Amino acid sequence: MNSVLAAVFHGKDETIELKQIPVPALPPGGVLVRVRCCTLCGSDIHTADGRRSAPVPLILGHEILGDIVEIGGDAPVFDYRGQPLEVGQCVTWSVAVHCGDCFYCQHELPQKCVDLLKYGHTSLEAPNPLTGGLAEYCQLMPGTTILPVPTGLPDETACPANCATATVIAAMRLAGDCADAAILIHGAGMLGLTACALGRTRGAASVIVSDPDPLRREIAQRFGATVCVGSDDTSELTQAVAEATSGRGVDAALDFSGATDAMATGLDLLRTGGRLVLVGAVFPVPALPISPETVIRRMLTIHGLHNYAPVDLADAMTFLTDCSDRFPFSELVARTFPLLAVNEAFEYAARERPFRVAIRP
Repeated sequence: MNSVLAAVFHGKDETIELKQIPVPALPPGGVLVRVRCCTLCGSDIHTADGRRSAPVPLILGHEILGDIVEIGGDAPVFDYRGQPLEVGQCVTWSVAVHCGDCFYCQHELPQKCVDLLKYGHTSLEAPNPLTGGLAEYCQLMPGTTILPVPTGLPDETACPANCATATVIAAMRLAGDCADAAILIHGAGMLGLTACALGRTRGAASVIVSDPDPLRREIAQRFGATVCVGSDDTSELTQAVAEATSGRGVDAALDFSGATDAMATGLDLLRTGGRLVLVGAVFPVPALPISPETVIRRMLTIHGLHNYAPVDLADAMTFLTDCSDRFPFSELVARTFPLLAVNEAFEYAARERPFRVAIRP
């Protein structure tokens, strides 16, 4: 195989170009997969509309499933759980590859590795350009965290595992024990809905969701939300939290909206000793006003989260496998487009704002 068809992004307001890309030699320990399905993440849309910078030209797409067609070298390559990978397996993999040796890797922050490679975020001018999901094939670099996808798990459910689902797993880890807890979730997008389901699965007594979209609030109830409130009505949200917690405040607030007002409200509605986890503001937003005295006297904890660790991806796959029948994850993919219609797919995603759009080669 000398070349493969790929969708190449050149920048905002430019048509995504379908072209043949040379296939680099597969290094020992590398894995070549035939892309089965790729869902468009919010960051893909933000890159396409210019809100997020990217090293163009590149192949976008990182929520990917693929079937292994080749394994580089003579030695076996193992998945995250230590099992040898085989040609023909359907797999997903971490959104980033870390070195394992730098300061951050050694201090439990592999997603901040100084030599990080991110799938779907790498320029075509890099040594390993075939790393985006909007192509016929994707090349996995040695050291990538790889997990088999269980037979029977729908592609539409499994695709977001290595981004949205794993990120929520990491966020909930920072939020603390969910058992009998009251959790506030700002933003009922893909991550917020996943957090609803995960919180309920882990025993949360109350999952309160705030979102301005009435349809998304309705869908959140199908994912386990116990109370849903419009985000513009702070008084209604305050009352809902008070009723659910006997006036104490929530144990944890998770912000997936990226809205400064929502983050400030989440901080205000924490109980003493509560935790605020910030996930959504991965682009410039107005500064969050914080009273140090309030944080100190109420013993609050504020966490920021960007991406996740390999263990979170493994836990994400376990969660989706166990709960795919309980929550309608596959319904969150509104439409599926062929790779040849990639520009139409991005236009649809930007116009209709569905939870996810899928693209298949």
